[in-house]
Amino acid sequence: MVGVKSVKVSRDIYARLCEVAGELQVRLKRPVSFDEAMRYLLSLRERKRRGVVITDLAGSWDMSDEEWAEIKVDLEGAWRRWKVLEIKS
Repeated sequence: MVGVKSVKVSRDIYARLCEVAGELQVRLKRPVSFDEAMRYLLSLRERKRRGVVITDLAGSWDMSDEEWAEIKVDLEGAWRRWKVLEIKS
């Protein structure tokens, strides 16, 4: 690595960084370095600065099979009732 620097952190910050790295490892299903964990935390800060965009919410809703079935039925009903308006020229 070019330009590597050492950073001192307290034990509690080190432990919290380990937690973040562990959570990322579970989500990504691969080893995660402290560098990657810190990049992730910094990216969260940047997202917060620019505001939430719809793609930030992707995958954030844990939905049961029953909820999905209800939504699907509601959508199918809405599509059956939907009609295209004719444009008269």
